[in-house]
Amino acid sequence: MKPFAIAALAVATLGLSACGENMGEGPVLHVASGYIEMGATPDRPAAGYFTIEGGPRDVDLVAVTADLAQRVEMHESVRENGVMTMKPLTSAPVPAKGKLEFKPGGRHLMIWNINGAAVRAGKLPMIFVFSNNNNERIIFDMTIKGASSAASADAPAMDHGAMEMGKESADKGATDAAKK
Repeated sequence: MKPFAIAALAVATLGLSACGENMGEGPVLHVASGYIEMGATPDRPAAGYFTIEGGPRDVDLVAVTADLAQRVEMHESVRENGVMTMKPLTSAPVPAKGKLEFKPGGRHLMIWNINGAAVRAGKLPMIFVFSNNNNERIIFDMTIKGASSAASADAPAMDHGAMEMGKESADKGATDAAKK
């Protein structure tokens, strides 16, 4: 009987050690799902959508990067004076035990020039960076889908290439107009 008790104790110990550092802290911060929709033409940026489930503490998503893309930016589509506009985001809150969603018609990623090998493979490894004490990074493979053929009723079609992206774009537009 003694060997059985020792074996049971060993199994229980291994089971508890598998919980790791999160033991008793609740859910773990993680990217639950996500996908990328390619732009309608190769010169247009792709859009990225995802859901992050919060861990035991409030944190902010401060950046998303991809080694196989030229540039990744966080943006939010908002309606101002009856017109949809897009604004860059420097961060987005992830509530403790809650969700942060980037979805069509709201917050989203804009991703420029995804490497052709990633497109052919159908996935892009992305790095999500958070504001917690150690600037936690989560790597998540975003599935790549082709461009949507029709705009969703919830998300009107937006020409990301023609939208104002802040003061820098406005200054460039004024400079371009002055040249004409």
